[in-house]
Amino acid sequence: MHLITKNVAQRFSQLANISLLLVSMVLAGFVLSAAVQAEEVKPMATDFSLKDASGQLHSLADYKGKPLILHFWATWCPYCKKLQPGLEKIRHDNQQSDLQVLAISFNEDDGANPAETLLARGIQFPTLVNGDKVAADYGVSGTPTTFFINRFGEVVWKTNISDPNDRKLVDATEYILAN
Repeated sequence: MHLITKNVAQRFSQLANISLLLVSMVLAGFVLSAAVQAEEVKPMATDFSLKDASGQLHSLADYKGKPLILHFWATWCPYCKKLQPGLEKIRHDNQQSDLQVLAISFNEDDGANPAETLLARGIQFPTLVNGDKVAADYGVSGTPTTFFINRFGEVVWKTNISDPNDRKLVDATEYILAN
């Protein structure tokens, strides 16, 4: 009887060790998976060259090494009008940093004047005009669409948020400033 109890105890110990090993392997797999996801390759921002309303040429290369918020919008878009004060606040709150905020106007009605529209709204960041091709290159299908691009030129977040008070906008800004 003692031998049977000893064999059962040994088997139980072996099963416990195997179970512990399996659990460890599964947890290690989750940790490895999380590490791989954290190191996931981010898409690079697509290069562009566009003029602002005064005719000055801007390109993505002008912003190299700086965190950039790239905001696609149109003057007729009520959701853009709603979001822009939030982006302006982010720009203003981070004016001591190297954060850049740049708008690209596209899909405009005839006679629209995006630069004047932004100024009339109290928005101080520049806007580039005739950005239909750039919007297509970035896969923008609607307004507003805003990209957060880190110092390495990687797109870390694309959003259609229109709530100027959404905390995710500030979080994304803090992330591109830190990375």
